[in-house]
This record gives sequence, structure tokens and C-alpha cells, in this order.
Amino acid sequence: MDVERLRQDFPIYSSPDRDIIYLDSACQSMRPRQVIDAINEYYMEYPACGGRSVHRLATRVSIKIEEAREKVAEFIGCSDPQCIVFTKNCTEGLNIVAKGYPFPKGAAVLTTDMEHNSNHVPWLQMHAEGMIKHRLVPTPPSGLFDLEAYKDALTADVAMVSMVHTNNVTGTTLPAKEVIELAHDRKAVVMLDGAQSAPHRPIDVEDMDVDVFCFSVHKMLGPSGVGVLYAKKELLPRIEPLLGGGGSVGMTDYESVEFLPPPERFEAGLLNYSGVIGTGAAVDYLRGVGMEELAEHEKRLNRLVSDGVKDMEALTVLDPQDPSLREGLFPFNIRGMTSHDVAMIIDEIAKVQIRSGMHCMHPFFRSRKIDGCARASFYLYNTEQECRKFVEALGHIVDTFSS
Repeated sequence: MDVERLRQDFPIYSSPDRDIIYLDSACQSMRPRQVIDAINEYYMEYPACGGRSVHRLATRVSIKIEEAREKVAEFIGCSDPQCIVFTKNCTEGLNIVAKGYPFPKGAAVLTTDMEHNSNHVPWLQMHAEGMIKHRLVPTPPSGLFDLEAYKDALTADVAMVSMVHTNNVTGTTLPAKEVIELAHDRKAVVMLDGAQSAPHRPIDVEDMDVDVFCFSVHKMLGPSGVGVLYAKKELLPRIEPLLGGGGSVGMTDYESVEFLPPPERFEAGLLNYSGVIGTGAAVDYLRGVGMEELAEHEKRLNRLVSDGVKDMEALTVLDPQDPSLREGLFPFNIRGMTSHDVAMIIDEIAKVQIRSGMHCMHPFFRSRKIDGCARASFYLYNTEQECRKFVEALGHIVDTFSS
């Protein structure tokens, strides 16, 4: 993978701040010119409303939206584009299913104890309203998924397993096929939060046999305000839409409404047309790079950084210690410093941008009595030289500020 060539596609690296070291792509990625151009093309050439009017500009919008749907479907191994619903983010997709799935009375939903709030809070709400029972699969100190604990938790009342595919703090990845097969053996459906997996490795929803898969596009070179909900064709009609309105219905009268079939059933109101079109361009770009090559590049950078800090006694890396198990994430703390202090200082002294805090995983940190962590995340435009500068800056901080 020619990283230096790829960097030429990203305007930030030719801006006055071109010497920044952006290691916060797990929060939000940069966007290449190809995506920006696709977004601008909508506003410059056909800024009309798709799916309503029938004139040529509106028709072009509708065609572009369906082209993007087809590209996204192919990107995640889905053979039917009608199983792809455009949302505003991964959170909305997860909530659509949580609030709209026909859970039987007394049903339980099983998650891990390492969920992002997007896949935690909806279940807390549903549990508080008496709609479901919410249970957690505990994670051992290793940070790796405990398959035996999962088997024990898969009791007869579990109707849905809803779990993070790749964790946004530790970078560990669920053994998805085993998790899904075991759930299906017990007649439970499986929803995966793919916000941190879809941008970083090949995804094949049909090979995994997952029932629902959600992700956000702003983490994978696409625009903000766009997400994707994939669900099996036979499952989608069983889910009640979270929103109702224009674009999602066929006919209404004063007493009733007839919803359109999926995916329009879930796309009430005007879509983020430019964002969806930009999503198609982002998918094209990632497929051109190659997702397997991207995954290996991230792991290589993580190994480089992990090896570089191993002798810094005041710096601790969250488990697992093996960087190959953390994908492209490097979560750490420095003794005597808050994670926010680390993030602000390293930006000030070396123009390195990282994330800090509890990363929308408050229960994980609170249960382990940790006040959060700093997190560097690597992507296709990061170089080995940047990672060496990052390690050098960490060494300076450890020597200067740690207690």
C-alpha cells in the first residue's frame, strides 16, 4: 500500500496544518478529495429532491442514491441492496432495531460489558420500560471475549444477541461466526455494532450469517451524518420504523397509514443526499485501497508503536498486550496524568491528535476503576515516520510529566 501516494488525496496534508499527526480516526476519519468532490457534485449539478419529483434533476438524485446503496451492499457482502437502509449514524440503526423489533413478552437481550453507549443505552431504556430483560456477558482481564461465559449466558429466554463487533477502546474483535452460530442454535437473532470493524477490515455479512449489522460512514472516509443498517430481507418487515413520514409511506388517510416495503420503510423524510452520494465514493475509495491491505497496515503501525513504548515504565497499555489483537487501536495511560492532559500536551508539543476520556464506554471504565484512557488510532494515511514521532513525543511526556 503506497501511503505517501494516498496522502496526496487528503486536503488536510496540503493545508497550512499539513504537519499534523492525526491519530484519531477511530473517532472520525479524514476525507479524500474523491469523497468531497462527490458531495460537492450533488450541490453543484443536481441539488434536487430524490424520490418525490419526477424531473431530470430529481431522477438523477434517485439514481445516485440507489447506486450508493448497491456499492454499500457489495462492500459488506450483501447480495440484495434492498437490505441496506441509510440512517444518520450507527446509533440510529441500533436504536431502530432496539425500539422496533417485536420482542416476545419476557424476552432477554444479551450484550457484553464492553459496549459503546450506542449499544448500551437503548437496552437500558427498553429494560426500564419493562420491554425486555438486559443481561451482560462479562469480559475477563485479558480483554478477550469469553466464549464459555457467552454459552452460559445464552439461556432459553434470550431473543436477541446485540454486541460490538470490534471494541472501540481495546480493539478486540468478537469471534463473530461462533457467536452467531451459537445464538442461532437457540433461535436468537444477532445484531452487531460494526462501527469499528466496517472501516478497517473485509466484512461479509452473508458469510457471517449475521441478522443485523450497523455502522457509521464518518469513520470510513465518508461524510458525517450517514450510517448504514443492514438486516436480512425476512427480518426487515418485522421491525417497526422509528420514524414515520414522507418517503416511507405509500398511502395514508385520516385513520391509517400504509408503509412502503424496506428500505424506504425506514427512510422517512429527506435523506442526506450529498452524504449518501459521498458514501458511495468512500466505499469506492476503500475498495480501491483494499481492505485486507488496510488491516495489515494498521496492525504494522500498532506493532511499531507498541514496541517503541515497551521500556516506558510509566506508560501502561490496556489489555490485551499483544498489538495484533488490538487491530488499529493503541489505548494507554501515563502514570500521574489524566488522559485529557496527555492528549492536550502531545497536541501542543508535537501536533499529535489523539482521543482521551471514557470513549462513550463509561460502564467499562467505572467497573474497572479507571478514569478513562488516551487512545491513538491508525488508518490508511498514517505513516511509520508519524508513529515514530508519536513514540518520541510519548517518551518526552513520560520523562517530563509522569510521577
